[in-house]
Order: sequence, then structure tokens, then C-alpha cells
Amino acid sequence: MTVAAPSANGTSATRPAPPRASQRPPSALELLRSTDRAEALPPAAPESASAAVSVQPPGFSPEQLAALSAPLERANVRQREQGRGKVAYVEGWFAVAEANRIFGFDGWQRQTVAVRCVAQADRTIGRDQKPGWGVTYTARVRVTVTAGGLPPLIREGSGAGHGIDVDLGQAHESALKEAETDAMKRALMTFGNPFGLALYDKAQRQVSDATGQGEGAQRQGGQRPPVSRPAASAPAGPGTSPAQGRTQAAASTPQPSAPADPGQQSLDGETIRHLHNSLRALPRPQLESLTRAFRKRFQVPEEAVTIADRINQKCHHDWIEAFLVQVE
Repeated sequence: MTVAAPSANGTSATRPAPPRASQRPPSALELLRSTDRAEALPPAAPESASAAVSVQPPGFSPEQLAALSAPLERANVRQREQGRGKVAYVEGWFAVAEANRIFGFDGWQRQTVAVRCVAQADRTIGRDQKPGWGVTYTARVRVTVTAGGLPPLIREGSGAGHGIDVDLGQAHESALKEAETDAMKRALMTFGNPFGLALYDKAQRQVSDATGQGEGAQRQGGQRPPVSRPAASAPAGPGTSPAQGRTQAAASTPQPSAPADPGQQSLDGETIRHLHNSLRALPRPQLESLTRAFRKRFQVPEEAVTIADRINQKCHHDWIEAFLVQVE
């Protein structure tokens, strides 16, 4: 389109029309279609939200919590004469082995923050009354544990050690080592029963005989599996084969005589079915965590396809209930 404009000499000239400043407004149908397309697109997640998805929950894992809250096995408890009675304790090597198993070899460390020789005197040793030395040390040890994304957990403990030897240097060495070990065990004790916390209860209600002598002997030999070891199996579901079902039924049959330990009492069929239903209702990650922790706690053999047939005693029921409370 052109318009006429007067020229300088009075004649008319043509020039192109200027472009329109704006197009027509969108119709109602176009507005509806654009709105539908915007709603169909996924919302853009902020950077903070996308970063939070990849962060694991802080703290101990469910397997670690189950191991720390599990009863202390009586097979791992030692006794020594002290005064007019006996004192129950766990050995130093066992406490270190449990810390490596539960926290990981790189998940904890210990540091001797103070040590002092508080006594040194001549004394006679043995039936022959040989001249020798008696030495006493005190020590304070700090234990630091890394638990998930939390700041390091720091616990301290104090202990004492006594050394008796005809050689003064040997007496000092024995007393110093014993003091450090005693202090370390007192620091680790604050993390739970596996490190001897159960022994501070005079009734020893968290000391269990449920796992039997065979397992106790294996654990004394230092063969206890680590908490982090994977185990890919879960309680049997509706797809259990008839042969597995017969094996489970035979394993869960009540024993003719009730055991002396209440934890070894057989569960009735209704309780076992209730536990199985509770486990099947768990999300897959929690079910796998419980399965791994149960295998480690009750030493289920690797060749066992399922743990369902192993859930047949009161100690199993109590442990599973405690685990479910923790994961909730």
C-alpha cells in the first residue's frame, strides 16, 4: 500500500506505507492452546531441589542402627576375679573388631589424649616371692566416628591399667597398654551393647544366648561379617515354590520342649504370618536393608535363599520389631 505525499515543487509523490505497529491480539482458542502446552511441560526444578535429591540422609544406616542396638552375645563376655566377686567385660580386640565391622575400617579413629603414671613401687611376685615392680597408669582416650553426613561423633573415656613384672620396663608397658585399652572400651561403650554397654546393667537384660554356641565360637574367632557386606535376598513372598514352602514349614515347627532362654521360644504360626505380611509391605530399599541386617545379626548362611524360614523365635520377632521402629 502506498500513500501520496506532496513534494517540494508542489507535485505529489508516492512512498510505501509504514508497517503496522502491532499484530492482532490472539484469539480465545489460541490462548487455550498455549495454556494447555504450558501445563503439559514439567516444571523446572530449582538448583537447590535437584541438589537435595542426590544427598543421602545423614547419620547411621539402618544396618548400623540395628547392629548397635542388638543384644550382646554372652559368648563374647569374659569374667575376671576382682575383690570378692567377678567382673564381666569384653576384650579389647573384640571391641576393635566390632568397631571395624559396624563403623568401617575408615569410619572411626582413636586418640590417646592423656596418659599418666600414678604409681610405681617395689613388690614381690609369684609364689617364689621374687623381687619385682608394680606400676599403675591412667589414660584418657578419644574415639571419633564418622556417621553419614553428620559432623564426626566424639566420645571420650578414662581407664586404668596395672603392670606387674620383675622388669620395670615390662611393668610400665603392660600398665600403659591396659590403661589405653580400658579407656578406649569405655569410650566405645557409649555407642551401644556390642561394645559392652549391656554389662553395665546388673540384670544383663541385653545379654543374649539366643544365637547358640556355634555362632558364639565363630565370633570368638573373629569371623563376624561386616555390616556393609551385601546380601541379595529377601523374605519369601507369594511366589515361593512348594519345595521352599515345605522347608519353611518344617523349620518353623515349634520344638517339643521350651528352651530355657526366653529369646529361643518358638513363635506360633499366626505371629510368623503377621511378621511376613509386615515385611512384604515394606518398600524395597527398607526390605533389603532389613534382610542384610538380619542375616548378619543371626548368621544366616550364604547358601540360604531366604530368611523367611529363619523367623521362628521370639528373639527374631523382637529384633524385627525394633528394626521397624528405627526405620520409621
